[in-house]
Amino acid sequence: MSAAALSSRAIIGAYYARLAQNPGAQWVNGISNYFNSDQESESYKWLGQAPAMREWIGGRNAKGFRDNGITITNKHFEATLDVLVRDMRRDKTGQIMARVNDLADRTNAHWASLLSTLVLNGASTLCYDGQYFFDTDHTEGENTTSQSNKLSVDISALSTAQHGSVTAPSVEEMQQSILQGVQQIISLKDDQNEPMNENAQNFLVMVPTSLWTTAAAAVNNSILTSNAINLIPNLENVTIGVAMNARINSWTDRFAIFRTDGSVKPLIRQEETAVQLKAKAEGSEYEFDNDAHQYGVDTWRNVGYGYWQQACQVIII
Repeated sequence: MSAAALSSRAIIGAYYARLAQNPGAQWVNGISNYFNSDQESESYKWLGQAPAMREWIGGRNAKGFRDNGITITNKHFEATLDVLVRDMRRDKTGQIMARVNDLADRTNAHWASLLSTLVLNGASTLCYDGQYFFDTDHTEGENTTSQSNKLSVDISALSTAQHGSVTAPSVEEMQQSILQGVQQIISLKDDQNEPMNENAQNFLVMVPTSLWTTAAAAVNNSILTSNAINLIPNLENVTIGVAMNARINSWTDRFAIFRTDGSVKPLIRQEETAVQLKAKAEGSEYEFDNDAHQYGVDTWRNVGYGYWQQACQVIII
């Protein structure tokens, strides 16, 4: 590789090319909405607002914004790569470009990192209704009935031919746990006491790596290990996928299910400035003082909780 190929222009071009080629975790768009931001923070007071059709009696009955909602404040994130000029001159095997490509891959993984933290902390962090995102006693608006999107499944009580443990459930136990979680999501209602997910068709089961093989079999195998027919692949108008997420590996006995076909998603991505790569390179004071170049990635963004009604944490007990 020539020195010309390792100019700052070539490195910046390679970074953006890699950024476009590798979009990051495929599940990100399915469970989160993306919103542009043009200020320090954004408020989402429309969460929970879903007016239902009613008979026209005495004029319109307009529904305004409630006082609840969430505010997401943008944060500044960066990653910086330092490259010695002598290494650029001597590099013959593309190692520097490999590091540049890795920097782009890490950049694309940032949304998955932020969202995974939300998922992990969902049972201890408040969402727009003032309850934890995963909680057993959600109430809001005209719906005063307590609702739960945090489900415990006692696998010892399941009528299955095969049994496992809470950290290694059988395929049959995982299948029934997943179905109970989907059923729970479909049963949830909005602040008008209307069914929130009656038309839901697409769901994603997010599991740690330790539960992935069992979850994949529970969702995809036509025949279970007990030789029984698997209901999930044959569900009418319902599709359930599985995503393995190594970032939630601290979960050993639980997983999360998300509805992925709603117009408003369970989670929110907010971005004030798109990813930018800045360079202190040829002719800069940094090169003169340090005989090196720096390539810095910057963005202003953050994440937050959307509709808790479109997610459910399932705990195996």
